[in-house]
Amino acid sequence: MSGRRTAALPTSVALLFLLPAAALFAVFVLYPMATALSYSMFSWRGTAQDSFVGLDNFVTLLTTEPYRSQLPRAFAHNGLLFVGAMVVQNSVGLLLAYVLHKRERMRRLFQVLYTMPYLVSPLVVGYLWSLLLSPLFGPVNAALRAVGLESVAQPWLGDPDTALWVVVLVTAWQWVGFPLLVYGAALGSLDPTTEEAAMLDGASSRQRFWYVTLPMLVPVIGTVSVLTFIFSMEAFPIPYALGGPTAARRGPPTSCRSSSTAPRSARAPPTR
Repeated sequence: MSGRRTAALPTSVALLFLLPAAALFAVFVLYPMATALSYSMFSWRGTAQDSFVGLDNFVTLLTTEPYRSQLPRAFAHNGLLFVGAMVVQNSVGLLLAYVLHKRERMRRLFQVLYTMPYLVSPLVVGYLWSLLLSPLFGPVNAALRAVGLESVAQPWLGDPDTALWVVVLVTAWQWVGFPLLVYGAALGSLDPTTEEAAMLDGASSRQRFWYVTLPMLVPVIGTVSVLTFIFSMEAFPIPYALGGPTAARRGPPTSCRSSSTAPRSARAPPTR
C-alpha cells in the first residue's frame, strides 16, 4: 500500500505562520542586541549619552588596566561555571530524570519539588543563599558547629578559595530542574521496546542505561550542553546577589560586566 503524501504549504502561508515567532524574536532578541551594540559605540556620563566614539570603548577594554587583566579572568570564571554546571547540574539532572522515569509513584511531586528553585528569580536564590552561608548567623555554619565540625565552618563567600565554588554549586542547585525536565521528556519519548529487548538478552539495568538509553539521549545532551553554555556565559544575577564585585565575593561574570559596561567617563585614564 503506497504511503499518503502530505501536500506542502504554499510559501505565503508558511511565512504567515512564521510571522508571529519572527516578530517576537525581532522585538525581544534582535532589537535589544542592536541597541546594546549601538550603546557600546558612544561615551556616557552616567545614564546620559555623550559623543560617538566608535570602537574606542572596546579598545579601552582590551588595552587599559584593570580591564585588560580582568577580562581573561572573567571569561575563565565563566568557563569554570560552565564546567561545574556540566559536571554537577546536568549529571545530577540526568540521574534524577532517569530515577523518576523508572519510578512512577510520586513522580510528579518530585518533579515539581526539583523544579521549584528553577522557577524562582535568581536574585532571590542568591540572596537566600547569602543568608544561609553568612558567617555570623547562617544556619550552614551553625549546623557544622553543632555536629563538631567547627574547623570546617568558614566565611564561604569571603574566602577567595571557596567563593567561586559556592557560585558554581548554588547555580547548579537552582538550575538542576531544567535538565531534569528536558531529560525526563526525552526519556518519555524513547521507544520502550528497545530496552525490553536488551532486558530479554540479559543486560543489567546499568548496561541498559550505558549502552541503550544513553546513546539515544546524545542529541538531547548536546542541546542541553549548548543551552548550559549560553546560560553560563550570561550568568549575572546569582553572582551579583551573592556579593557582586565586592572583595573576594566577586562572582564569575560580575567583573566582566562591570568593566565592559562601565561608562567611558568613569573609567581610569589609559596608562602611558
